[in-house]
Amino acid sequence: MRYGLVGTGMMGVEHLNNLAITPGAVVTAIADPVSTSLGWAKDALGDKADGVQAFATSAELATSGMVDAVIVASPNHTHRDVLVPLFGEGLAILCEKPLATTVEDARWIVEQAEASARPFWTAMEYRYMPPAAEFIRAVHAGSVGALRMLSIREHRFPFLEKVGDWNRFAANTGGTMVEKCCHFFDLMRLITRSEAVRVYCSGAMDVNHLDEAYDGRRPDIIDNSYTTVDFANGVRAMLDLSMFADGAENQEEITAVGDQARLDVLIPEGAIVRSPRVGFMNPKQVERRVVHVDEAALNAGSHHGSTFYEHQRFNAAVRGAGAVEVTARDGLMAVAIGTAAEISAREKRVVEMHELGF
Repeated sequence: MRYGLVGTGMMGVEHLNNLAITPGAVVTAIADPVSTSLGWAKDALGDKADGVQAFATSAELATSGMVDAVIVASPNHTHRDVLVPLFGEGLAILCEKPLATTVEDARWIVEQAEASARPFWTAMEYRYMPPAAEFIRAVHAGSVGALRMLSIREHRFPFLEKVGDWNRFAANTGGTMVEKCCHFFDLMRLITRSEAVRVYCSGAMDVNHLDEAYDGRRPDIIDNSYTTVDFANGVRAMLDLSMFADGAENQEEITAVGDQARLDVLIPEGAIVRSPRVGFMNPKQVERRVVHVDEAALNAGSHHGSTFYEHQRFNAAVRGAGAVEVTARDGLMAVAIGTAAEISAREKRVVEMHELGF
């Protein structure tokens, strides 16, 4: 299967590294307007770079006739423009998160994707971290009983430096609650199997990027927040985000609590811990196990192997051997919750999802 890649920065290179270990995947074309980024891709391709055509735009790549599927890993605010020619050529597409920086653009992408005969996949790779995937399977299998509470903690490092410093400004990213946290809002929807009805977010930029300026502009991205999301089925979920906690042993901790037990997953430790209810003063009956992750998958990226497993599913969908598991509409809903959280944090109020048309 012939792959093209649009956007050859850090995440684009991670996709190339994972395609290199995906059976039957052949990279035939790359596109990026920045020559330095194209150089990073050629370095990642190694000996195979000579057989790969480089383009400046997605339009040139789309009409080249050289690709069966395209990965979009360009900056968030470029997704709609990048996708226009790709939809026009009827190509299979895997588009990096967030789907777009605005609800309006995300809705347009959904319309195009649903009208296309070819697969469109939103790259929500956190679903495919093996410990997270096993945690989700266990919750859906009834491990906690009836789910009532869900909490997600990501305590991590600050935003990395990107080409042109585009990720320092909410206008380019959609804001931290869209750019970074769409992953977690997607997980909330997936785990609760319900839709958000209201969002309250308390967040600010308190530590990171305070001494930075770009052409006189100061960054305006949230670096810590608490977000509560009420779902239509009565489950409530909470996200605890800190982007100045890079010393934490586990970057992600997810906890589901039901009427029978609590279940935790710790990443990158890989542990899943089940704590059934035992009553007051009775001995604890905690069960702990560790989920294995393939070493090659771990070494091919910085997302705990998830990009590799995501590619195997996308590849199968393009070949007609599997279903699209993360649709454009899934991407839209994650952007919508993130947008509601951004509004809530900045206006210091609860946001009802119907305000955004949901």
